[in-house]
Amino acid sequence: MTFLPQEIIAKKRDRLALSAEEIGQLMRGMADGSVSPAQVGAFAMAVYLNGMSDDETVALTLEMRDSGRVLDWSDLDGPAIDKHSTGGIGDNVSLMLAPMLAALGCYVPMISGRGLGHSGGTLDKLDSIPGYRSVVDNETFRRAVREAGSAIVGQTGDLAPADGVLYGIRDVTGTVESLPLIVASILSKKLAAGLNALVLDVKTGNGAFMPELDRSHALAKAMVAVANGAGIKTAALVTDMNEPLATAAGNAVEIRNAIDFLTCDHRDPRLLEVTLALGELLLVTAGRAPDAATARASLIGTLDSGAAVDRFARMVTALGGPHDLIDCVATYLPAAPVVRDVAAENAGVVQAIDVRGLGMTVVALGGGRTRPGDSIDHSVGFDRLLGLGAKVERGTPLGRIHARNEAEAENGALRLRMAYALGPTAPDNPLVVERLAPEAP
Repeated sequence: MTFLPQEIIAKKRDRLALSAEEIGQLMRGMADGSVSPAQVGAFAMAVYLNGMSDDETVALTLEMRDSGRVLDWSDLDGPAIDKHSTGGIGDNVSLMLAPMLAALGCYVPMISGRGLGHSGGTLDKLDSIPGYRSVVDNETFRRAVREAGSAIVGQTGDLAPADGVLYGIRDVTGTVESLPLIVASILSKKLAAGLNALVLDVKTGNGAFMPELDRSHALAKAMVAVANGAGIKTAALVTDMNEPLATAAGNAVEIRNAIDFLTCDHRDPRLLEVTLALGELLLVTAGRAPDAATARASLIGTLDSGAAVDRFARMVTALGGPHDLIDCVATYLPAAPVVRDVAAENAGVVQAIDVRGLGMTVVALGGGRTRPGDSIDHSVGFDRLLGLGAKVERGTPLGRIHARNEAEAENGALRLRMAYALGPTAPDNPLVVERLAPEAP
C-alpha cells in the first residue's frame, strides 16, 4: 500500500489513535526525507493539540530509536546505565555521577547535550577542557567507555535521526512543549544508547524547563511509564530548581566545581545529595545494590577512596584531554579577565532566587547561546553563589562574577543582585520532591 503521510496526519488531527506501523512509516520518512518539513510540522501540531496514548508514545519512542543506529554493550562485563536531567542552573551532576558509577563496575555511555536558553549544557562544560572531544566517532566512544568506564559525548547523526528532524521542526512551530514529543525525544536517544537502566532527574521550580510541579510530575510519570514500556528499567526523581544546584554557574567554573567535588576539596551539600539520591536509585534499579543505603555507602566510598576522580581523569584522557588535569586544573581551564565579588546592597535572608534570570545572566556574559550556532566563552559565569536561607549583611558577597570586561561585569553584577530577593525568612525548600519507581504506572 502506498505510504501517504497526509492520511496519517489527518488521522491524528481527527483525534484517532495511530498504529505502530503508521508511526513507523512517518519516522522512517522523516529520517530519509520523504516526509516534507510541512508534513512534519503538521504532525507535530496534531500531536500537540490532541496528545497520544501511552501505547502510541511507546511506539513513537521505539520508532525514533530505530530510525538510526542502536548501540550494543552486551560484550561488557557490567551493565550500561545512565542518567538524564531536564536541566537547570548549576546542575553538573553528570560530571561526578558518571565516574562514581564507573568506579563501581558499571559502564556509563552518556550522550549529552549543549545548553540553549537559560539552562547550561554538559558538553559545553566539558569543552572548557583543552583537547576534550565531545563529538567522536562510534569506535572512539566505545573505546573510551571500555577504558574509563564512562564517556560523556554528544549525539551523532546516526543516533535517532528522526528525532533530530522532528525536534528541529518543533522548535520553530510552537510545539516544543508537547508531552508525548518531549518524552519520545528524550527517551529515543537513551534507548539508542543501548542502556540496561536509566534514572531521570526531572526539575521543578522557577529555574526548570517545566516550572509547575504538576507538569513536572506529569513529565516524570510519563517518561517512567514509557521507558519501562519500551524495555528499559527506569526510575525518576523530581528535584527542586528554585535555587542553583551548585554554587557555580557557567562552564569552566562548573568543571572546577566538579573537580573540587571529586577530590573532596569542596562539596556543595545540595549537589552532593542529588548526586547520591540519583546514584542510589540507579544502582538499585539496575540490580547493582540491594537497597538505597548500601548503594549510598558504595557511592560515598568511590569519593573517599579517590576511585571516582581517577575514573574522571581517565575519561578526560581517553577523549583527548590533558592527562594531568586534576593536578594542574588552574593551568588548563580558561580564566576570565575580570573576577570579583558581587556585594549585597541590603541585609536580610535570601528569600527567593530568580534561577532562570541567573541563567540568562550567564548567557548575557557570553557563557550560553541564544541560537544553536552561537559560540560561547567558557571562562565566564559565577561561583560562590549563596543559596536560599543564607543570612547576609550589607556588603556580604552574593556570589563572585567571572566576566570578559568591566562593563559586562557591572551589568552582570546588577542582574545578579536583581535575581536575589532578601527578606526576614526563607521558605522551606525540599530538595527531592518526589520519587517514581520503575513499576510506577
